[in-house]
Amino acid sequence: MKRVLSGIQPSGKLTLGNYIGAMQNFVKLQHDHDCYFMVVDLHAVTVPQEPAALREQTEAVAALFIAAGIDPAKASVFLQSHVPAHAELGWIMTTLVYMGELERMTQFKDKAAGKESVGAGLFTYPALMAADILLYNADLVPVGDDQKQHLEITRDLAQRFNGRFGEQFVVPEPYIPQVGARIMSLDDASKKMSKSNPNPNSMIALLDEPDVIRKKISRAVTDSGREIKYDPQTKPEVSNLISIYSHCAGLSVAEIEAKYDGQGYGPFKKDLAEAVVAALEPLQRRYKDIRASGELHRILRQGAEKAADIANRTVREVKEKMGFVLP
Repeated sequence: MKRVLSGIQPSGKLTLGNYIGAMQNFVKLQHDHDCYFMVVDLHAVTVPQEPAALREQTEAVAALFIAAGIDPAKASVFLQSHVPAHAELGWIMTTLVYMGELERMTQFKDKAAGKESVGAGLFTYPALMAADILLYNADLVPVGDDQKQHLEITRDLAQRFNGRFGEQFVVPEPYIPQVGARIMSLDDASKKMSKSNPNPNSMIALLDEPDVIRKKISRAVTDSGREIKYDPQTKPEVSNLISIYSHCAGLSVAEIEAKYDGQGYGPFKKDLAEAVVAALEPLQRRYKDIRASGELHRILRQGAEKAADIANRTVREVKEKMGFVLP
């Protein structure tokens, strides 16, 4: 089986966009791939975090992985910081990456824009991300459009190491699903729905209460006119809402367009809200059960043990090739 690795940061609340664009694909991949899904808490601290909030959100993301349908018996679910090899190979990758490569990262430019001072971790973030992937010799890495650049650096570093020290790393390929890869913000369809957006009405959090979801969808920006038509170029806002409806209700775009022909945005938004509430209700119920059961820490411990078996072996091989004296 091909090996898959992906992770989500525990900074901010996971959104419907994370669920449709990433987590639903994780669930599909686990059945015929060797999967490793982690909460990347080391990446989260590249920007300041409140300790209590980081701890709670880390556990919440891990529990949401399980609630979304990831089976710990089929896929390893773990915390990045529970496998110290991530930090060790991250440092080694930092010594191989070039300043110019890091300076070209658009995510760094975006996150650093307008700030008087920026932590070095935010700048070297792609080296740690490369280490995350290369530790497991992952064949496929599920990534959104905004992460393609980071995967390119990972591929470059794998080839650079292999050329300098001998064959070690698989050069990973991106896994970008054709549908649902990008759910946009409710207040601006030119931007991805993001858990870091300061406007809470821009996104639907996976743990939002039903009435909160209804209110956010009722306030979602729509295009001029009243036609329910999927056309991302001329009607980006309603097209985004149709995409959300399609994923949550299991209806095709054509079925949604036909259902609301001549009805306008009011009935469409009302039904969309109920579709989202219905889609998230079982996930929210499972989430509460997982947190209440006390099983989460055992699952994370087992996942980290399995991940560490591979990661530690990789670091040892890397250090041996580079000339380190091994214990």
